[in-house]
Amino acid sequence: MPKVIHVLAFAQVQLLDVTGPLQVFASANDIVRQRGQPAPYAPTVIASGGGAVMSSAGLAMLAEPLPAVASDTLIIAGGWGVYEAAQDPPLVSWIRTHGAQCRRVSSVCTGAFLLAASGWLDGRRVVTHWTRCEQLAQQHPRLRVEPNPIFINDGPVWTSAGVTAGIDLALAMVEQDLGREIALEVARQLVVFLKRPGGQSQFSVTLSLQKQGNRFDELHAWISEHLTLDLGIPTLAAQAGMSERSFVRHYRADTGQTPARAIELIRVETARRLLSDTGLPIKRVATQCGFGSEETLRRSFLRAMGITPQAYRERFCISAAADPISL
Repeated sequence: MPKVIHVLAFAQVQLLDVTGPLQVFASANDIVRQRGQPAPYAPTVIASGGGAVMSSAGLAMLAEPLPAVASDTLIIAGGWGVYEAAQDPPLVSWIRTHGAQCRRVSSVCTGAFLLAASGWLDGRRVVTHWTRCEQLAQQHPRLRVEPNPIFINDGPVWTSAGVTAGIDLALAMVEQDLGREIALEVARQLVVFLKRPGGQSQFSVTLSLQKQGNRFDELHAWISEHLTLDLGIPTLAAQAGMSERSFVRHYRADTGQTPARAIELIRVETARRLLSDTGLPIKRVATQCGFGSEETLRRSFLRAMGITPQAYRERFCISAAADPISL
């Protein structure tokens, strides 16, 4: 029998939180059927009361009523309407009861707020969109909220970060159910990376540096393209068109980091991509990222990531050449 996948929607749901995971499971069905086997999944959108559900994108979708039969996997989508949905006692009660009958219970993005309201996340490691992690932790202090991962699997409970991370979550589920080969084929059809490792950061260093303002956006882009240069204060200040003293003061105020620490983090982030996406020797990775030596890379990597570059590669390397998969 196909595994029943229920994706829970509500008024003002984030459209991609619903359609992203649905398409992953639908594509898995297509691939398996092409091999002469029955479809492994029965994906369905559900909602309280059923009927038309209006997404925040202005596109309505037709949902089935909340089922009485058990799901194999329950996925709770996110979106602006999640906070109102979390205040709906019958819906929260249904999630609490129905989840106990599921093999997997999960949320995409801010769907974690609705799943948390049901009590399913108490005492578990969870993630949501990085802009909502602090809010989730404050509203639900029993949760162990981690702001960085793309998704987290804690026993039967899965949570994921913002929007497109729902696709990564669903690909991970397909890999768990059907194996890496099928998951890879699904990723090829969708023209995406094969399941970004869940432990990778959901947002970039440069994005986190820029979230306070855009004064140094162009400088960060320039730094990323010139990592092998001597990126001392004189060079950075000149590039920003500021005096050295003014640059140091304003940079720290705007980004919350010293220039030296920010450059180290950008270099580490670039090294992470090279370690996971290429087969370059670690010594060459160090050179291309401007570390100068493998030992300097190792020290910076340990300071930023808590593990060595080699250990990171062993854990997160997708393949010897994990470029974007195309048809």
